[in-house]
Amino acid sequence: MVHNLSHNNSIINQYLSEIRDVEIQKDRMRFRRNLERMGEIFAYEMSKTLEYEVREVTTPLGIAEVPVLKQQPIVGTILRAGMPLHQGILNYFDHADNAFISAYRKHHKDGSFDIKLEYVSSPSLADRVLILCDPMLATGSSIVMTYKALIERGIPKHTHIVCALASMQGVNHVKSHLSTNITIWAGAIDDELTAQAYIVPGLGDAGDLAYGTKI
Repeated sequence: MVHNLSHNNSIINQYLSEIRDVEIQKDRMRFRRNLERMGEIFAYEMSKTLEYEVREVTTPLGIAEVPVLKQQPIVGTILRAGMPLHQGILNYFDHADNAFISAYRKHHKDGSFDIKLEYVSSPSLADRVLILCDPMLATGSSIVMTYKALIERGIPKHTHIVCALASMQGVNHVKSHLSTNITIWAGAIDDELTAQAYIVPGLGDAGDLAYGTKI
């Protein structure tokens, strides 16, 4: 299942417009905060799909029966660009376990690139809900490789893939390479990729905009 939140009128479109805007995105703190706020909205929307159980809570005046999460999710992100989005999700799922993955594009002289994973830190995923976030779902290769590395630590009962922006190619790549037990949440889905695999119109390099350029 794919949820494209830009199809609905909500405040997430305001934050999305600002992270796309070539002038506003020069403010790194605002860029990071907008990704964080988008993560909070994604978390709220995802929370509606999770399992709950009724628990009795003692108040100063009596007992209230309240539906609470039956199980906390695991929130995973790809370093470094995914950190603001991850923080937004964690603001809502504040008792969640966490996973961190280091992945990067290793470019070749002919312009092609491979995805390399260098670091994976994760609890057991067996029979847990996994939320895997990365601000850009471009080709989809990073998410697919990351997911396959993570499931060496157990098979989740469901996985939510969260991205601020996706390309149709990336969405289709995920759908064709991963199981049906996956939901994609995107702030918006753009139609094109450049030859360098950047989303068009996209927003540029999310990691550089959040934290500065790299060598």
